[in-house]
Amino acid sequence: MTTLAVNTTITKYAQQAPRYTSYPTALKFDNVRGSILEKASTLCGADNLSVYIHIPFCEQLCYYCGCNKVVTRHNEKADDYLEYLEQEIRTKKTLYEGKKVVALHLGGGSPSFLSRVQHAYLIYLLHKYFDLATDIEMSIELDPRNTTKAYLRQLAELGFKRVSFGVQDTDINVQQAINRVQSTSHISELVFEAKSIGFESVNLDLIYGLPKQTTATFAKTLIAAKAMTPHRIALFSYAHLPNRFAAQRKIAQAWLPSAQEKALLYQQAVDAFCDAGYAMIGLDHFAKPTDSLCLAQQKGELHRNFQGYTTKGDSDLLGLGVSAISTIGNAYAQNPKELKRYYNAIKREEPLAERGILLSQDDIIRRDVIMTLMCNLQLNKTTIEQRHKINFDAYFAAELSSLQPLCEDNLLHIHKDMIEVPSSARIYIRAICARFDAYLNKEHKVLGYSSAI
Repeated sequence: MTTLAVNTTITKYAQQAPRYTSYPTALKFDNVRGSILEKASTLCGADNLSVYIHIPFCEQLCYYCGCNKVVTRHNEKADDYLEYLEQEIRTKKTLYEGKKVVALHLGGGSPSFLSRVQHAYLIYLLHKYFDLATDIEMSIELDPRNTTKAYLRQLAELGFKRVSFGVQDTDINVQQAINRVQSTSHISELVFEAKSIGFESVNLDLIYGLPKQTTATFAKTLIAAKAMTPHRIALFSYAHLPNRFAAQRKIAQAWLPSAQEKALLYQQAVDAFCDAGYAMIGLDHFAKPTDSLCLAQQKGELHRNFQGYTTKGDSDLLGLGVSAISTIGNAYAQNPKELKRYYNAIKREEPLAERGILLSQDDIIRRDVIMTLMCNLQLNKTTIEQRHKINFDAYFAAELSSLQPLCEDNLLHIHKDMIEVPSSARIYIRAICARFDAYLNKEHKVLGYSSAI
C-alpha cells in the first residue's frame, strides 16, 4: 500500500476546510423567511424520502463532541421532546405526503438516551404519519455506555437493521482526556449480539487526532476494532474548534498530535483496515467488499449528505428535531439549533426553517463536482459538461489554475477528460475540494472550519 509522504506537504495543505457533507456548507446558510422547503418540494422534490431524526440528549458530556446536544439525566425530557416532534411532523405534511420513506436514521446526541417505551412510541409515530417502504433501511447511533443486549433486541424488534457504536478510542488515557471512559469488552459483546440477532450492518465510529493519542496507543484501538469484525468502520478526524465548542476548551492544545502525527494516525488506520480486507470508501469510511456502500462505490452510485456517505442519492432528506437539516430539491433548511427556540417555534406555529439556502445553478454545478470527488476521488469532466451544459475547463479555469501546486506535489492528476486523486493522497481531498468552493476566499483560509488534515 502506498504510504503518505509525511513532510512539509502535510503542513502546506492542512489549512481549515469544510467536511463537505453538503455544498454550500451549513456555515453558509442565511436567515430564511417563508417555506423554502415547501416551494422546493413542489418544483423539484424527489419521489422518495430519507428521514433523519435528531435526538439531542446525552447523559454525559464528551469533551471532543461538536454535535448539537443537551446533557441531562432526566429521561422525562425525552417525553416532552417526542410530543413536539409529533407536532413538527404534522406541520411538514406537505413535504412527505404521497412520498415513500426509504430510509430512517436516528442520530444525536445519543438516541440510546430514549427508553425502550419511548423508542416504541417514536416508531409508532412514524408508522402513523409516513408511508414507510416495506424494505426501509432503519439505522441508529448508540452510546455503548447506556446500551444493553436487551435494548438491542428491542431495537431489532422495532425494525432497525443498521446500528453504529461510538468507540472513538479504547486507550484509557485518551478516554479520560475526552471524558468518555467505556469498556471495550462491553462494546465487543454488543457488536456480536447485534450480529447474532439479525442486524444487517454494524458500524464502529473511531476518531483519529484525539488528545494523548499516539501511534502506539492507536494500534491497540485498531486491533480491538478489527477483532469485532464490524461490517463498516467510520474513521473521523477530530475537529478541534474550542472557540465554537466550549467543552473542547478542557482539551489542552499540547495534548493534540501535530498535523504530521495526525497524518500518521490516519495512514496507520488505512493500512490496518485495508490489510484486514476492508475496502476504503471515500475519505474516511471502510466497508466489507459485500457491503452496499462498497457496491455503490463500484457502480459510481455513492452519494454524500449530512449523515455522511449513503446509497440513497435519489432521495430527498427530511430532517426532524432540533438543529436537524433538510435537503429538499434545490433547498437546504435547518431547524432552530437551541431547544427552547425549537419548542417556541412549534408552539407559535411558526415556520421551523430558521436558516437555509436556495441553491443557485452555480451552487448545483459546484456541488456535483465536490460531491463526485468526495465519493469517487475522480471526476469525468465530460459527464459534468453534459449534465450541466458547460465547458468544464472554461467554467473552472481559475480553480484548475489554483490546483497546479497540488499537481506538482503529485496529490492530483488533471487530464484532458479526467481529474484523479491518487489513493495515497486521499487525506488531501478536503483541501482539493475547497478549491472549487466559491464561498471561500481566494487564499482558501477560512475561519469556522476544522483543519483539513
